[in-house]
Amino acid sequence: MPENNLKKKAISGVLWSGIERFSTQGIQFVIELLMARLLLPSDYGLIGMLAIFIAISRSLIDSGFSNALIQKTDRNQDDYSTVFYFNIIVASVVYAILYFLAPIIAAFYNLSQLTSITRYFSISLLISSLTIVHRTILVINIDFKTQAKVSFIAAIISGTIGIISAYLGQGVWALVWQSLSNFTIQTILLVYFVRWIPLLKFSKASFNSMFSFGFKLLITNLLGTIYDNLYTLVIGKKFSASDLGYYSKSDHLVRFPTNNIAFIMSRVSYPALVNLKDDDEKLANAYRKFLIISSFIIFPLMTGFAVLAKPFIVFLFTEKWIEMTLILQLLCIDWMWDPMCKINTNILMVKGKSGLILRLEIIKRIISVGILFASLPFGLISVCLGRIIYSLISVYINSYYTGKMIPKLTYFHQMIMVLPYLLISILMGGLVYCSIRLISSVWLQLAVGILTGITSYYIFARLFRLEALNETINIIKSKL
Repeated sequence: MPENNLKKKAISGVLWSGIERFSTQGIQFVIELLMARLLLPSDYGLIGMLAIFIAISRSLIDSGFSNALIQKTDRNQDDYSTVFYFNIIVASVVYAILYFLAPIIAAFYNLSQLTSITRYFSISLLISSLTIVHRTILVINIDFKTQAKVSFIAAIISGTIGIISAYLGQGVWALVWQSLSNFTIQTILLVYFVRWIPLLKFSKASFNSMFSFGFKLLITNLLGTIYDNLYTLVIGKKFSASDLGYYSKSDHLVRFPTNNIAFIMSRVSYPALVNLKDDDEKLANAYRKFLIISSFIIFPLMTGFAVLAKPFIVFLFTEKWIEMTLILQLLCIDWMWDPMCKINTNILMVKGKSGLILRLEIIKRIISVGILFASLPFGLISVCLGRIIYSLISVYINSYYTGKMIPKLTYFHQMIMVLPYLLISILMGGLVYCSIRLISSVWLQLAVGILTGITSYYIFARLFRLEALNETINIIKSKL
């Protein structure tokens, strides 16, 4: 693909990927806001207890084959069909396992209602497995416009179902019905828009060729998934359902900007960078742009979110959620480094270093588990502080090995790239804090704080002539 066309496609991909993620997540945020006012923290805690089991199941169903398809430049219909049938078979097996394990999961948490919740909630695994290939085709084509339509429509309809269920007093089941309806609608729409039909063929040769790459990523993803959800498992067992509800809600709120930006940059940068994998100079330049743009956006968002956490929670979720304030603030610091970690991993995948990624994940997860259990006896706040420590270690490890392959992308070089954005975000956060100190009204604190944050950050970015500001403006102008 010519470089100019690749650049245009990547820019368009960033824009539409952003529209898909933030329009959908924006709708979901409004829906969850309404549902959080109708439901209790313990309702979210019950769903949070299942998070690790559902997340592991999704990793097993995909098994790294989506990335294997994207990385395979000579992919054909045999490859697509083979992955399609493999996904369905694994999904069926996984659902059966979860169905029979449901009573054991309920006994682990000493909550009998989890048996039926697990069995119904897990049906989404079967539904979503039908369109993993359809999603992969859209990613390969850098076609996030279609995904934007699908996700947006599904979010509105399923959200409406969830709100009505919560209003009718169905409690935690409102979250179950919302999830099932969301996956069902997405599946129907993806089949309609993509119009891909599998061949009646399962190719052993195709399976073997992708398995060698995908299996390593599967193990890597499993380790990451277990780590990401290990906290909910341990917190749900060690503390109350309400505590897990506070933690889960905080983690979900912080993931809204951070994980979405990391997801956008990751899924757009991966297919784009694959085309530059043999030219380290161009690869380093492209990576640099992805890194500074994500830092330009995520650092001020997380800093401002942390400073305005208390009025934000009280204004949107009422006083019954106020105990999650400090948890939310600490997780803002933790998650602000996630985009940097994911983009570094993309470089290793582009270079075909799935084995190295696996080894690094094993090392990092051993460290993370040690930090988790060392901090657990000191309470939930200590656990959140441990997450920050791990995030900083993870950034160092990922960027260290990226730098060994591409000298222009060492840990030192990358930190120099993002440092200006971190510093002016801290300055902005200080101004926001000072601007709301003497204001008692919650909504006025939010209004003044947000206005101060946006204005001061823009002024600082102009004053210090930050490159990412111009890059972001140019992307917007090119699409307008």
